[in-house]
Amino acid sequence: MTRFQQVVEIPLDEVALEGELIVPEEPEGIVLFAHGSGSSRHSPRNNAVADRLREDGLATLLFDLLTEEEDVVRQTRFDIPLLTERLAGATEWVADHPETDDLPVGYFGASTGAAAAFRAASEDETNVDAVISRGGRVDMAGDAAMDIDAPCLFIVGSEDTDVLELNEETLAELTCEKRLEIVEGAGHLFEGPGQLEEVADHAADWFVDHLG
Repeated sequence: MTRFQQVVEIPLDEVALEGELIVPEEPEGIVLFAHGSGSSRHSPRNNAVADRLREDGLATLLFDLLTEEEDVVRQTRFDIPLLTERLAGATEWVADHPETDDLPVGYFGASTGAAAAFRAASEDETNVDAVISRGGRVDMAGDAAMDIDAPCLFIVGSEDTDVLELNEETLAELTCEKRLEIVEGAGHLFEGPGQLEEVADHAADWFVDHLG
């Protein structure tokens, strides 16, 4: 059952970002989604994962990290400091929202969005309790990833070999609780039968364990 569902505007210093906040009955936590370059809050993969998380009692916020005008500029899509700032701002907004102000927070980052999630999670002000990277370019987070205290789960397709190697390198350097889940036969977009469902199951288990 859904307790609260609303299309929202998240006001930041210079822009207002559009998103959708959905809160189930008696939520255990909230997960903010940071999508990859060229994607948006309408990402079918992230929405499929979000649906699964809500089944397990987690609230979700899917929102656009960039405005429509910004998203057409390739350089802006890969501006990880800007994306990090936007994600941190959305986290502050969630902490002030009456439906979510008392909930533990998790990040689910995909592709370049995972770099922003790792960087934002390394900031003390965000107070994030769990992070997941799906096919993430975690290497683009730089040294900030080494400051993460929150438990981190890496989900990568076995056929996404370049990204898998980058994830393994970052995983080896982290000192927080961490795990790598490899989805056999999957490429970067997890398009094969049952692959996205496996991603969603891993994500639900991780967030329920660390936010619930």
